[in-house]
Amino acid sequence: MLTLKSFLNWPRFLLQICVIGISVLFCICLSLARFPGTEIAGVGANWLLIWVVSWSLKRTPWDAAIAGITIGLIMDGLAGDPGLFPTHVLAFLAVGVLTALLQKERYLQEDFVSAALIVFGMAVIFETIMAIQFSLQTQTETWIPLFLSPTPPPSDPTSILVLEPLVDPEAINQVGFTLGEIWVHHQRLALSSAIVSSLWTPIVYYPLSRFWEWNSSRPDRA
Repeated sequence: MLTLKSFLNWPRFLLQICVIGISVLFCICLSLARFPGTEIAGVGANWLLIWVVSWSLKRTPWDAAIAGITIGLIMDGLAGDPGLFPTHVLAFLAVGVLTALLQKERYLQEDFVSAALIVFGMAVIFETIMAIQFSLQTQTETWIPLFLSPTPPPSDPTSILVLEPLVDPEAINQVGFTLGEIWVHHQRLALSSAIVSSLWTPIVYYPLSRFWEWNSSRPDRA
């Protein structure tokens, strides 16, 4: 954990910053490339989600929230979507905070098994939050123009523009089909992402956990 005490001990603080930066960059590179065995049904492992879970396992919800927001902003930048909705920030924020709130010492014992199980569950939650956002976006972009169609301006220029409902059965069926497609795709995406991400969890979790354990056990010199 990056605290004032660790900041005063600048060599350890600098080492932590370097490891965090390099590990995040490593996960970004893995996210941009697809290697054999790192994808199932065309869905690759969510490496940044694995990083967020690895970071949040032994930290406070506040630290996990900061990490989730930061990684979410990075993911939004990689996606190249200038809009604020849907965003990866909400999904990564939820993953980080929920992981930090888990009572791992009570329910889960083995490090590798617990980390893989948590990544599996968090991958499903992550994809569900993204699917909800896409669903809301679809409804917003389709139903509002569908039911609120502006009429021609009245003769009086001081009058307010009147909005009249417009019902189109074919458009309603199209909206339902589009929304259904989102959740059908979500089932395959969530399951595939959860399986492949949990299988590759040790690649990120093991070196980071060993480093943080070693770094926290070092005596302070500052």
